[in-house]
Amino acid sequence: MWSFLCRVLAHELSQGNHKVVSVYRSFSSPASVCSRFAPKLIMEPKLYRPPPEVRGMTVLDKEAFTQTITVPALRVPTGVLNKVAKSLKKSTIQRPGVPRVVQDQEGCSDFRLVLLDPHKVSSPGSFSEAEAEALRSFNVAEDLHDYELQLTYHNLKSEEVLEAVLPQGQDVTSSFSRVGHIAHMNLRDHQLPYKNLIGQVIMDKNPGVTCVVNKTNMIDSTYRNFKMQVLAGEENMVAKVKENGVTYEFDFSSVYWNPRLSTEHQRVVDLLKRGDTVFDVFAGVGPFAIPAARRGANVLANDLNPESYRWLQHNGKLNKVEKKVRTYNLDGRAFIQGPVKQELPALLKDKVNVHLVMNLPALALEFLDAFRGLLPEEHLYDENLPTVHCYCFSKDDNPEADVMRKASLSLGVPLENRCSVHFVRNVAPNKDMMCVRFSLPKEVLFSRCPELTEPSEEPAPKRQKCEDAPDST
Repeated sequence: MWSFLCRVLAHELSQGNHKVVSVYRSFSSPASVCSRFAPKLIMEPKLYRPPPEVRGMTVLDKEAFTQTITVPALRVPTGVLNKVAKSLKKSTIQRPGVPRVVQDQEGCSDFRLVLLDPHKVSSPGSFSEAEAEALRSFNVAEDLHDYELQLTYHNLKSEEVLEAVLPQGQDVTSSFSRVGHIAHMNLRDHQLPYKNLIGQVIMDKNPGVTCVVNKTNMIDSTYRNFKMQVLAGEENMVAKVKENGVTYEFDFSSVYWNPRLSTEHQRVVDLLKRGDTVFDVFAGVGPFAIPAARRGANVLANDLNPESYRWLQHNGKLNKVEKKVRTYNLDGRAFIQGPVKQELPALLKDKVNVHLVMNLPALALEFLDAFRGLLPEEHLYDENLPTVHCYCFSKDDNPEADVMRKASLSLGVPLENRCSVHFVRNVAPNKDMMCVRFSLPKEVLFSRCPELTEPSEEPAPKRQKCEDAPDST
């Protein structure tokens, strides 16, 4: 029984099982469990244990992270080296910048050492049946050799460095949004004393990143940009990105760009056909407008931010669609009641498919009332009415019903059974970005509608979607 228990514990220890390590250490005398548990076999769950002196470091000292550890190695004849290395791929050491095969310690040119992960291989019995069979077939002895491996800052992952530096028990983040050469972070208050070190680590560990910035305030809902502080690298904020095959350039410090919306941009563009007309009310630098034009649509794109307007024009030229994109620098309401109002009658008469994209999720719902009575009744058409794609946020338990209700109130007519609601992404705990899509009702477009009031009695039904709602991506 003890022999069986020893074998089980030895295997679990070799796999870095945290719970088993804890149980094993709880014994007052490890030797009382079984004699084969030498201290050498107690494997920590992490290969790298940072020196304690790096804790609290605010100025990066790369040399301080250097450490020498002992790892198991297998002595393999060079004639079968590639085959053995392939057979042991799951058990070899995996570490940035660390070779899996090194020179033989005895200096023999006929052999090499294959370095193994000590959490997976602690004894010859740790090899899987398939690995052991492969070693036998290649006549490779399963004897393990100790190899002194030096790990430096360059062999560490960003999260390992930051976890070693930041105070224990505090949240460690190495996540960021990549915008061209810029890494955009959103650090918490407890991380700010280490902000420059964090920036340097992110830049070091991510090829192509030459600038790391931290957001210092909330997004300005007027121009949809935010103040940022450079943590490391150059102060060049003009980024060049490629999304869904389209190239964009812009000053990231003065416009809005979200790399997490590429799927949503493509989803809407895929709904368009050549010859359609798109009115992009809050166009930004063109993530809807430019690909829509490339698809063959005629686009009228607007943004209130002068910088977004400038880069929108630039991106039209960059992608050779400037003749397909008419640009405007207006407030969204002025754009709807100006260019949209002027162009719609002829488009409806010619039965052109029209799409209105309203991607300003913090405020777009408040602009829907601009469509009330937009056209006189003599232009009344019952067919092929414009399709609206309106983005919004919801913190409600039932976001689909919530955004449908809010859109109905702004339009002045109920949208139940007349719309679809699409989940875009979760932007924060209990906060979802949604897109409500509907054909602009003729009773809204061609007449003045009485305002709807908030319901006072029954709450919205829980998790009930509008009819014909598409699946979330």
